[in-house]
Amino acid sequence: MSFQTLFTKLEDHTLIITINRPDKLNALNQQVMLDLDAVMDRVYKFPEIKSVIITGAGLKSFVAGADIKEFEALSKEAAIAVAKKGQSVFSKIENSPKPVIACVNGYALGGGCELAMSCHFIVASENALFGQPEVNLGIMPGYGGTQRLTQKVGKARAMELIVTGNTISAAQALEYGLVNYVVPQPDLIAKAQSILGASHAKAPIAVANSIKAVNAAWDESINGYDLEATLFGECFITADCKEGIQAFIDKRKPDFKGH
Repeated sequence: MSFQTLFTKLEDHTLIITINRPDKLNALNQQVMLDLDAVMDRVYKFPEIKSVIITGAGLKSFVAGADIKEFEALSKEAAIAVAKKGQSVFSKIENSPKPVIACVNGYALGGGCELAMSCHFIVASENALFGQPEVNLGIMPGYGGTQRLTQKVGKARAMELIVTGNTISAAQALEYGLVNYVVPQPDLIAKAQSILGASHAKAPIAVANSIKAVNAAWDESINGYDLEATLFGECFITADCKEGIQAFIDKRKPDFKGH
């Protein structure tokens, strides 16, 4: 895979996506968003990709925000279009049928925090910093930050972080429930790979259906319980379900094929 702003590497069925603009602290510009959109299309399509890690180049920044220079001349209509494009790309990440981990290796501010939150969960290095500081520029989060931060840390904490523009450390993010683990920076990718390696041994359709059902808990247009029951039933028509149940009875490890 070749992209202008991303470096990609497939390692043990995990696609490691590195946002590669270290001179700009990996800030999100239009090309990064186009590249993320395109690479996620491939994640959905290719069965050899079982999971995804998203991280940033260098030791200082995951993504320090959006590329503000691109905002200078935006009209109201153009700004709305930019926000909707960002929301669309991050929704594609959030709804990926394959687990996506954000490995936050430094600043995750503005659009960077929004990108991390669109992943299914977050592993952060000890130097990571999270926040939605858009109000300092006279704007507000536009890529889903007001919604996802509220879902993850609750209304009171999200409101304070967004209206003050304050940032929180990795330790605070762990306390708030924003991240799953905090590890030394050299251990960041290995920690994510160990988690994803465990998921690779599970039935892919069951994993995908589980992701879909959990995401439905936040979608008011969907009855999550009804969807869960439907997806639960769908698992029972798969060969992997039969294999998993038989393996349990036989007291052996299942050999899932993804169908």
